[in-house]
Order: sequence, then structure tokens, then C-alpha cells
Amino acid sequence: MRIALGLEYDGRGFCGWQSQASVCGVQDALERALATIAGRDVRVVAAGRTDTGVHAAQQVVHFDTEAERPLSAWVRGTNTVLPDAISALWAQVVSDEFHARFCARSRSYTYLLLDRHARPGLQAGRVGWFHHRLDDDSMRDAARVLVGSHDFSAFRAAECQAKTPFRDMHEINIERCDDMLVFRFTANAFLHKMVRNIVGSLVYVGCGRHPPSWIGELLNHRDRRRAAPTFMPDGLYLSAIGYDAAWKLPIRSDHAAIAVRG
Repeated sequence: MRIALGLEYDGRGFCGWQSQASVCGVQDALERALATIAGRDVRVVAAGRTDTGVHAAQQVVHFDTEAERPLSAWVRGTNTVLPDAISALWAQVVSDEFHARFCARSRSYTYLLLDRHARPGLQAGRVGWFHHRLDDDSMRDAARVLVGSHDFSAFRAAECQAKTPFRDMHEINIERCDDMLVFRFTANAFLHKMVRNIVGSLVYVGCGRHPPSWIGELLNHRDRRRAAPTFMPDGLYLSAIGYDAAWKLPIRSDHAAIAVRG
């Protein structure tokens, strides 16, 4: 039997999604919990990986098991064993053709950025921070050039293992709510640290260090060394995974920004 499972988690206490020898990954904690419910080892496959300190409002995984359990056991039962920072949201039986990673048509990330003189207190670790107000209009102008199919080498981490730097950016939205900027990125897939590298460079535009046209120059030069440093992980959320409606997965809309601001 193949089960699809939806998750949310606070990434601060983990060394990223992927299982590690030190068993500090979100995947390690989830597999331990599922094994408790199944009574045997369980291995999961995720729609996308998140780095150390990065959160998820909607991660999707699948796993195969011979254990016959009601769907409620894979949700409520698993949650009784999981650390408080991870929660299973839903479970659904799927066909063997379903693959959490390869069937995903898109991924969306939300970055929450507080731009005020005082560092975050109540939201520490859950939002990014810049010490003065940024020009969001300039950042919107700059971001437009990134939409479409491009070589994103300028925003690719050196340790990225992707076979190609080309990605199809479907949409970028930047909205302001008082002193919070909400960046939303949707693409077919993302390179390692791509969103944080883009946000860092957009911040350079927003603070006046570079004009909006600089982002297009970075894209064309394809040189990571020319771009801004990688921005902090605190405000980054894997916020949605897009699948064909035929899979009938109970995936909710992006609530990351609402949850944190609320």
C-alpha cells in the first residue's frame, strides 16, 4: 500500500529535511514516528528538500507499507510520536504510480521578511529581518526578469547537485503588510538555496545598493560570485506543492504568511 502524507514543520531544531548520519533531519524524526505506527521500518520520499532552519507549511511525502492501519492512525497516531515541531496534516491512500517528487508539477516557497529598525522578538526564527524599510516597488520591478525559463546559475549554491541550472519560474509576488514583506515564488523546481539567494539580491535592490536592472545582469552573467550573499533561512517556508487534480490530494492553500503574522 502506498500512502501520501501532508506535513508542516518548524525547521529550527533540525538540520534540514534530509536524513543524516546524526539523525537530525526532519526525515529521520518522521521515519521513526511512522515506524512506531507501522511496527516496522518505513522510508519516505519527499516532494522537496528544505535546508537547516527552513520551515514547511505544506510538505508532501509518500511511503510504502504492508501495515494495515486506518488513515487516522497515520495522522493522529503519528502526531503522538512526532516532536512538537512537526505535524502530520492528512493521509491518503494513492496508487503505486504516485511519486511525491516526480509527480509534483510545481513548488511554491514563501519568504517572510520584517523590515524595521528593531530585530524580531516574538517572531524570532520564523521571519527574516532587514534593519530598515526596503523599497518594495523597486524589488517588484527587479523580480519581473526572473519569471520564465532561465539558467539560474547566479542564484545557485556551490554545493548544488542538480543536473541542470535551468528552472521555469512560474510566478513571483511581493506584497507588503505594514512592516512585513511577503515574497512568494512558484516554479517547476528550485536549485539549492535558490530562493534565499534571490531574496538576498532583491534586498540589495530594495535598500538602494543596486538598481532593479542589476538582477537581469546577474541572471545573464550566470556567476554566483556577483550576486548578494545567501539570506538567512529563518523566513523561508515550503508553502505549496502542485499536483494534477487527478490525484485528489487534500492540499490546502498557502497559509504560511497568515500563520506567522497572526
